[in-house]
Amino acid sequence: MLKSNFKTKKQPSPFFPKGRQLDTRSLKEIKALLHELPHDREYLIENLHIIQDQFKQISSNHLAALAEIMKLSMAEVFEVATFYHHFDIVKEGEKPIPKITIRICEGVSCEMAKSKVLFGKLSEVIRKDVRLIYAPCVGACDKAPVAVVNKRQIHHANLKKLQNSLSSKDTKPLIPAYKSFDEYHAEGGYKEWAKCLNNYSKREEVISHIDSSGLRGLGGAGFPTGRKWGFLKDAKKPRILAINADEGEPGTFKDRFILDTNPHRMLEGILITAWAVEANKAYIYLRDEYHQSREVLLLEITKLKNKNLLGDIEIHLRRGAGAYICGEESAMLESIEGKRGLPRNRPPFPAQSGLFGYPTLINNVETMYWIPEILKNTASWYKNEGRPHFYSVSGRVKEPGIKLAPAGVTVNQLINDFSGGMIDGHRLMAFLPGGASGGLLPAEKENLPLDFGSLDEFGCFIGSSAVVVFSEHDKIGDICKNLVHFFEDESCGQCTPCRVGCEKLSKLISREIWDTNLIKELSTAMQDASICGLGQAAPNPVLSAIRFFPEHIK
Repeated sequence: MLKSNFKTKKQPSPFFPKGRQLDTRSLKEIKALLHELPHDREYLIENLHIIQDQFKQISSNHLAALAEIMKLSMAEVFEVATFYHHFDIVKEGEKPIPKITIRICEGVSCEMAKSKVLFGKLSEVIRKDVRLIYAPCVGACDKAPVAVVNKRQIHHANLKKLQNSLSSKDTKPLIPAYKSFDEYHAEGGYKEWAKCLNNYSKREEVISHIDSSGLRGLGGAGFPTGRKWGFLKDAKKPRILAINADEGEPGTFKDRFILDTNPHRMLEGILITAWAVEANKAYIYLRDEYHQSREVLLLEITKLKNKNLLGDIEIHLRRGAGAYICGEESAMLESIEGKRGLPRNRPPFPAQSGLFGYPTLINNVETMYWIPEILKNTASWYKNEGRPHFYSVSGRVKEPGIKLAPAGVTVNQLINDFSGGMIDGHRLMAFLPGGASGGLLPAEKENLPLDFGSLDEFGCFIGSSAVVVFSEHDKIGDICKNLVHFFEDESCGQCTPCRVGCEKLSKLISREIWDTNLIKELSTAMQDASICGLGQAAPNPVLSAIRFFPEHIK
């Protein structure tokens, strides 16, 4: 009998089951950590945050334990955890991540302030137990350059400040000097909400006042606020209000200013808005870089609850996890539900089927901020004041920061009347009127009004009113590379035109000579076929450079 050359496949032992096995120790750790916390699907990202906060990383064993506790598949937990930049996943066999992480901001304002030079200096002296990485814009452009040590922002970052922070081992967020509940209430705060709560105001009248005031959404789109509220008029109940506090546009930091100085004015606006549209729940989706704002909101929302000032409205605070795409409203809803922040296709629209499938109104932090003031001073007051709102100004100006100005203010005025003029030795060359996605304009356009729709003919828009100022010391090509790299890094990857388009665009503008025809062709494809605004707007600074600065990109 001839012997076969083929070996019989070894059968698995019944004593060693297939697949990933739970580590008993890890399961015990996660059970103890999440013992009194909800295990519902929507809390997946919150629970991942808690694990990250405790262990400064998330091991594969902890992921498996979390999946077991929340009754989810390991694949589902893993895909969510790896989608967000701020979750540090350590796989089997990998070295543990150092407990201290320094993130050097490489946003366009910080790059102008030589953040990469700082990074190079730190690399020479950093300890082995500290991790050094680049980060996209962290929402502190007025303080550039900025580094974040775990949860503490170090403004005007320099070697000495960072070393002092590391030696003290205190990397908790610094709580800002904000207006507390008692201060806000003593100044007449919550009076407009009290009128609603006690039925002295009527919902129809409140919505009508906001509509006639001309208040528009101040998160970027600029849609009339009152009209947007009206979309829920005939919607089924229950209804939900979602507040987008995930400002991630490079150059934007106005929401951080509101949250860190006068959070109760925003909270009063949220309560009034929820009441007006008959929403019984409000969700605040907060940018994860704003650790100090989270501490403030947790404290002050608890105060409102203890003082019985919430009425029948529940306010929930949810953290983002480092994904710019979640500033897109439907991606934000996905993230609040504990999923990857992938934009949804429309229809249905959020007002029909939004968060958890319920009719949802989505508004921005600053929009909420103006609600109590408009109701207090009348709609006519807001119109006569010129529909004022906050402009984030950074770059080559002497006094960067938040500037309160009427809609239609010019860059010339913002620089010279509000920001102390250009830095000595610098002359205005170009500016971003609306952050990274709003396009790039030359100095000769400095007297154009910055208002919704006023820049359409130039292929630009003001968006969230993030104005970044450049001088002749800056290079147009480098500005475009920085901005497109941001979009490339932050694309969610769901659609090919954006995922591949941003990568290809980044390569095309890195060439010594730009192929403008190919760039325009690629840009058209991205603008026409991308699912959401990220891919549609990513080419804007490059197209502006081709249009207004041809001599700079040869």
